[in-house]
Order: sequence, then C-alpha cells, then structure tokens
Amino acid sequence: MLTVNTNMSAMIALQNLNKTNAALGEVQTRINTGLAVTGAKDDGAIYAIAQNQRGDVAALGAVSQSIDRAVSTVDVALAAGEAISDLLIEMKEKAVAAADASLDTASRDALNEDFIALRDQITTIVENAEFNGINLVDGSTSTIDVLANADATSSISVVAQNLSLSSGIVTLASTAAIDTQAKASTAIATVETSLQNLNEALAKLGTTAKKLEVHNSFISKLSDSLTAGIGNLVDADLAVESARLQALQVKQQLGIQALGIANQQPQIVLSLFG
Repeated sequence: MLTVNTNMSAMIALQNLNKTNAALGEVQTRINTGLAVTGAKDDGAIYAIAQNQRGDVAALGAVSQSIDRAVSTVDVALAAGEAISDLLIEMKEKAVAAADASLDTASRDALNEDFIALRDQITTIVENAEFNGINLVDGSTSTIDVLANADATSSISVVAQNLSLSSGIVTLASTAAIDTQAKASTAIATVETSLQNLNEALAKLGTTAKKLEVHNSFISKLSDSLTAGIGNLVDADLAVESARLQALQVKQQLGIQALGIANQQPQIVLSLFG
C-alpha cells in the first residue's frame, strides 16, 4: 500500500538508527571513562558489588593510616629506649669508676656530677618520647589499640613500657647518686638490673613494631587485590570497545542512508498522478 500519511519504512529505519546512536553513545562513554559499569543503570548488581568493595578499600586506607601512626609511635618509643640503654651503660661506667676505694673525693664528685646529669637525661628523654599525643614510655598509657580490619571489629594491642626512673623496668631511683663508694656499689647493681629489664622491654616493643609492619603489608596487598577485583567487575575492555565503535559508526552511516531512502518512498505516489 502506498500512502503519504504513514511511512513504515521510515519509522523502522529511524528506530534502528536511534538504537545505533544509543549504542554509540554507550561505547563513547566507556571509552571516555574507561568503565563498562559507571552507575546502577548500567548493571545494578555489578554496581552494588563494586560499591561495597570500594567501601572496603576506603576503610582499609583508614586501617593503614592507623597502623602507620602506631608504627611511628612505637618507633619513637624504641628510639627513646635505645637512648636510655646507652645512658645506662655510661652510668654503669661512672658507677664502677666511683666504686674504686682509692679514688679521691674530688674525682668521685666529678663522676657523681656526670652520673646525675645522665640520670636526669633519662627523664628528659622519657618526657619527650611522644608521637601524635601518645607516649608509650612515660607510664601515661598502658596499651593502645590499632585498627586491624575494614569493619573495625579487630584490633592489634600495643603494650606500653614504662621507662621512667624508679619504674618496674628502670629501677634506678630519680635521686640515685654515686657520691660515696657505698652508693656507687649499690648503683652498679641497680643499673645492671635496669639494663636487663630495659633490654626485655625493647625486645617486646621491637616484636610489636615488626607485627605492625607485617600486618600493614598485608593490608596493602589486600587493598590492591580488592582494587583489582573492582577493575575486573567494572573496567571496560578498550580494545573491544574500539572495534565496536568502528562497527557502530558504519551502522550509523548505513542507518542514515536507509532513512534517506525510506523518506524518498512517498515520492513514488507523485508518479501515479503525473
């Protein structure tokens, strides 16, 4: 049937051209963004899974930051402990020298002044061994809990070590002196005990620091794996999209030509009335 009011061929050609244009727009979006799934409209299930994974990746970033802060805090504590250990060694040397019965008073007094200066330096180190408001060696903190997973349901406990004078670790009193032979002899034993205790405390802190670093490495690898998984879900294969783009561009040109041909069909009616 020939009619000028309804051109079915043109309507069909236009529908096909619109489909081609829509597919072409989709391909161009994938090429521009690099994503096959940019929103819930593209694929609701995949988008939801990817968003959940993105949430986990973001949370793991917070976990990594928490561990980094804890590692830095423990590193400061270790540096303080190592410095105190060096001071105790020097103090032992002074005490041994002051315990010499043949030593004259002036020499013992000089050794005592050095001993007291080293003793007070321990307090200075302890008071300043702070990072991010946390001091693990002054007795102000017993433990700190560090995030260990993306749900914040697990944590790693870092046990503080009180390295202050007269503590359970550094048993040397804050008033210790070696101005007499007897005091010097007592100081030698006290310093030796403090050194042994301090070495054990440093070993515990070192083990904790290593544990934190190992877990931080795991968190980094886990985050990378999740990120790769998200990419597998939503990333577009640009090689495929490039080939598809060329095919759609050809289809678009053919669709335009088909629509042009369909629009010319009503002209046939004129020939019937020529």
